[in-house]
This record gives sequence, structure tokens and C-alpha cells, in this order.
Amino acid sequence: MVESGRPLALSGGCVPPPSPKKRGVDHGPAAVRNAGLVGKLSGMGCQVYDLGDLNFTQVPNDELYNNLVKYPRSVGLANQVLADTVNGAVAAGHSCITIGGDHSLALGSISGHARQYPHLCVIWVDAHADINTPLTSLSGNLHGQPVSFLLRELQDKVPVLPGFSWLKPCLSPLDIVYIGLRDVDPAEHYILKNYGIQYFSMKHIDGLGIQKVMERTFDHLLGRGPRPIHLSFDIDAFDPSLAPATGTPVLGGLTYREGMYISEEIHNTGKNQASIFF
Repeated sequence: MVESGRPLALSGGCVPPPSPKKRGVDHGPAAVRNAGLVGKLSGMGCQVYDLGDLNFTQVPNDELYNNLVKYPRSVGLANQVLADTVNGAVAAGHSCITIGGDHSLALGSISGHARQYPHLCVIWVDAHADINTPLTSLSGNLHGQPVSFLLRELQDKVPVLPGFSWLKPCLSPLDIVYIGLRDVDPAEHYILKNYGIQYFSMKHIDGLGIQKVMERTFDHLLGRGPRPIHLSFDIDAFDPSLAPATGTPVLGGLTYREGMYISEEIHNTGKNQASIFF
């Protein structure tokens, strides 16, 4: 899960305000810590620096963007704080684990990592593609849009939201692979196909097996040479029988063993410097 021989910086946080759909996301980082994460990591030989939960402030009067996109200023500010934190930790020679929260925090986690390693690649494990733009989103939820802000090739289709002026795109379509998709909006499917983004849906995993999926993932991302891996893992990638409390459950997800295999194989590359879990 983290690169061997490196100290580990652990941080948590939840973008304010927490989703009203299913309460409790804001307690996620504390719950994971209380379950013994730091002790388990220390027992594996990691030197853990727990940075605590980051102080994300809800911006007053955070009006909708385009009468749809929710809390843009609060989400933008929270991710700016996270990006600075991850950037500082990686610059100090640490591997990073961030616990969310919702997947909009990947904006800050990936951006901060990319400041130190512009050539990084991303493995995005999720039931959803999270690649809607503010103009294609039907819900207005920014946790369904982070990848669109990170891709350079989409910037002519992504408006600059209030609170997002700090954010610079840092990925190209060849830099990301999705694993576990099974609930993709039509506009997202068009983007994936039109820009040649590699993805493995649950149908692919069922047909190929998780071992072959990981082999193809590494061939795609590392075939041109070694580079850092950023793992972005949404809990809803798992089947809801394993994670019933997620706010966006989708039936037919990863088994526990498949999820662990993904993390183990990424660790075995020795290239995983930063991970974020939701």
C-alpha cells in the first residue's frame, strides 16, 4: 500500500458540509483511526506521522455554480489545503495516506503529489468514473467530477469554478486507469471512449480475473518506464455487502480479496507514494 522504506504521513478530512444523503462520512477518518490503523501500520514497520484531520472550513454563502454545482468554494478551499499538505509531505520524503471524506478530495491529493512528481500515474478504483464536468453533471455533486478537473485535455470543457483558481490539470488520458466501474453516466462513457482512457469494469474483472487486470494496468501505466503511482480507492468499489454504509452503493462490486489484491500488487511495484481512501 505504501512504498517500502519510506516514512508515512497519514491525514484525514471531510469536505464540508457532509452529504445529507447518508450522514457519517465526516466521522470516517476518526473511525478508521479508532479501528487501529496507526498501530497496524507501525506493526508493519512503517514510521507513521499522523497529521490528524485537516481543518477544512465551510465557506459562508457558498452559492451554487450555474444553479447546479454544490459548494464549489468550500470544496475548492478544502482541496487547496489538502494539496499543500500532500505536497509538503512528499517533498519531505514521506509516502502519504489520506482518509476521506468523499472522492472530491482526490483533487487535492493528486494535485499535491503531482507538484513533486509531474510524471505520476493514477489507479482509480471506484464503482463510478467521477469524470463528469460541471456542464455534464446531473447532480451537481463535485465528488462525481474530480477527474475532469485533473485532465489537461478536458480543460476547454471545464469552467473555472469559484474556489478553483489554484488548481492546475496534471494528468493526461494515458496517465490513469480505472478499476471496478459499474455505474457510469452516458456523458462519462463518451469521455472515456473519446479520449481513449483505459478502464476495467466489473465485467472485465469477471471475465479476465483480477490478476490479468492488474497485469494490463501496469503494462499500460508503467510500460514506458517506472514512475510513481497514486492509488485513489473509493469504498464503493467494494460490493455493498462489504461496505453497506457507503453513500453511493452499487451492487456487483469487488470482493474483499480482489480489493486487497489490487493494493498488494501496487505495493509490490515499489512505486506507490500516495494513496487516498474514501
